[in-house]
Amino acid sequence: MKIVIQCAASKDPGAGSLTDANGQPVLFVANPALAPPSGTCTYARPDDPAGNGLSWRDVLLEYNKGYERTGANPLGLLPAYRLYAPSIYRQLVDRFGVSNVFILSAGWGLIRADFLTPKYDITFSTRAERYKRRLKRDRYNDFRVLPHDASEQIVFFGGKDYVALFCDLSRECQGRRFVVYSSGSPPKAPGCTLIRYPTAIRTNWHYACARDFMTGRWQV
Repeated sequence: MKIVIQCAASKDPGAGSLTDANGQPVLFVANPALAPPSGTCTYARPDDPAGNGLSWRDVLLEYNKGYERTGANPLGLLPAYRLYAPSIYRQLVDRFGVSNVFILSAGWGLIRADFLTPKYDITFSTRAERYKRRLKRDRYNDFRVLPHDASEQIVFFGGKDYVALFCDLSRECQGRRFVVYSSGSPPKAPGCTLIRYPTAIRTNWHYACARDFMTGRWQV
């Protein structure tokens, strides 16, 4: 079984960043033009040019490949499951193994739990400040790392704003896909099996659902 969980707004304060040509940390946001002035970082979108014909997404992918070859991590980037502050990400990895847990990131797409990920502030939440908010019409060259030929079941824990992205980035997978939701009306999830998780929790309900799933108190 593969587990996919949406990203979180709160990040580890000690997480590393990619840097620009001047050594300035890069903070990835949805709309750099709307971000507040900063003398401590450079704003960019993940698919903006980074120089030498590469996008920042390309740079991050090459950084991860270098880490896999040599173990070098000079910028101190954290694996995705440690980047996010809530403990549920680490608990899922402890329970299911790092190779079976994936993060659905509004900034980077569908990434492995151990994928080295820099600081970023991008979300689908309509409550977020505009410069952080990714719109459905925005173009992103999202990563999609779930193996297409995998026959395992895939369970997604996340809010309704992330369901469409999950369906898109997992649509070529062979395994049966389950989308868990908590609202009274089910989301649109083409090709997926919808399962309702009854709860009175409204904020981050998917954390409680994932914990219940881990402990067997609630099952797909």
